[in-house]
Amino acid sequence: MRFKILLFTILTTVMISSCSNFLKEYSQDTDYVRSWEDLNELLIGDGYLPQFQSDNLAIVSDNEYFLHFLGDELDENTISYDGNAMQYDGKEKVFGYYTWQARSGQNDSYTGFHKENECWEEMYKHINVVNNIIYSATKLPETTQSERIGKSKVDGEARFLRAYYYFLLVNLYGKAYTPSTASTDLGVPIKTSETVEDKIFDRNTVQECYDLILSDLQIAEKELTEYGNQKTIYRADSTAVNFLFSRVYLYMQKWDKASEYAQKVIDNHPSLTQLNTLQQNKGIVSPTSVENIFSMGSNALCNITTCEYKSFTISDSIYNLYSDDDLRKTKYIWTYGTFHGYKKMDMISTALTQTENMPEYYFNAYTNPYSKIRTEVSDKFLFRSAEAYLIKAEAEAYMGHDEEANKMLNTLRQYRYKTGTDYKVAASGYDLIKIIRCERERELCLEGQRWFDLRRYAVCEKYPESKSIIHHYYYYVNRDSYEKTSCHVFTLEPNDWGYILPIPHETLIMNTGMKNNARGERTFNVE
Repeated sequence: MRFKILLFTILTTVMISSCSNFLKEYSQDTDYVRSWEDLNELLIGDGYLPQFQSDNLAIVSDNEYFLHFLGDELDENTISYDGNAMQYDGKEKVFGYYTWQARSGQNDSYTGFHKENECWEEMYKHINVVNNIIYSATKLPETTQSERIGKSKVDGEARFLRAYYYFLLVNLYGKAYTPSTASTDLGVPIKTSETVEDKIFDRNTVQECYDLILSDLQIAEKELTEYGNQKTIYRADSTAVNFLFSRVYLYMQKWDKASEYAQKVIDNHPSLTQLNTLQQNKGIVSPTSVENIFSMGSNALCNITTCEYKSFTISDSIYNLYSDDDLRKTKYIWTYGTFHGYKKMDMISTALTQTENMPEYYFNAYTNPYSKIRTEVSDKFLFRSAEAYLIKAEAEAYMGHDEEANKMLNTLRQYRYKTGTDYKVAASGYDLIKIIRCERERELCLEGQRWFDLRRYAVCEKYPESKSIIHHYYYYVNRDSYEKTSCHVFTLEPNDWGYILPIPHETLIMNTGMKNNARGERTFNVE
């Protein structure tokens, strides 16, 4: 009850359903903030991303659902184990993102638009909350050691979250960080104050966004180091801060700093999962995984990649990257014909009669059991120790430290290949970079990193790389039918304008003069 009163009192006037209010603040009456424990309750309730119910695309309450559909990890499924089809509304909902339209809300009949600003609104809602927490923390008493440490905890976590939310926003709606142009490239609007500002907002530069991110992380690192380790992966600590630091510096092409912070993560959390001994019903994305560092939000991929018409499958281009002696090929993915299903989560079915050679196995082992439940580990907001090794390997490789880069890469690979396999690599230069990039595809498949990797590779000052991506979109006789009538083939070309999302239409309407990202006309071929 105290939390409900606190939340109502501090944050009573937000209107997240209105696009004009994406940066407006809640009521500033903070009479109920008496201690750091009060702010801690607010962090738990509305600072971190909530868990949501796993379901299909049509109704899942995941405002960042589209992230996996932007890159080359998913394509539309063409088979069904029992002739059934998912709800048509699901694939239609994602159409504008999946086919890189000029407006993300474009429907597949080109007759109208879906709402575009759910992600934008949610991120700024949480930013509004942590802005208030950061401000309120300055008013807390510090007469005892407990009060001082408690203040460091809530302020440090709030700053970590603000950095993380702005990092996501600027990498969705701004250009990938390019050192030579970041000071003029447009990012997203920045607001850090707790006060209501009745004005039209404009976009800050990419550099300004990254400057804020780094500033917040620097404070968070100091404060959360002082506080100590968290008891749960669902709260940020100094290791999570160092992890985000390493990822941010990797995107900024500051290789020495990326390596430095990745090493800090490895020093504090070196554990890796040996896939050779991983239990049959366990996944790498699991609440019990020794690799977990931090997670918030949830996961609905088991209900999005199903062996049904109008569903999606892990693309052949990703699946074919795994060699037969790479355990991830069968531990991360389930295959039936041309369908490749997401298998990185625990298998929670307790009454499974099907075996993996049966076409209905995936539906009964993963899709059906995960439907309508709140999953505990995120498919997008998850930090795993495996990524820290990959960040350090990549950073060292760019600096020409081939021996160290190979060492980091092989440390991870020894946990991923069948016993007796020669898993070691010994490469240099661009060959080593290519191996590391492929390793990231294999290891981080459908963990929310691929789209951002593709963007940053394209602007990498050393070994730039941009690729074409092809997505297939099938039309059916009607919503209830599983009879296909046509297939439209969409291609995202190298350095395409589609590699940057448009600012949500609702935001542009309510903030007159806010500049959109360059758009063009998206065409298709009929297959």
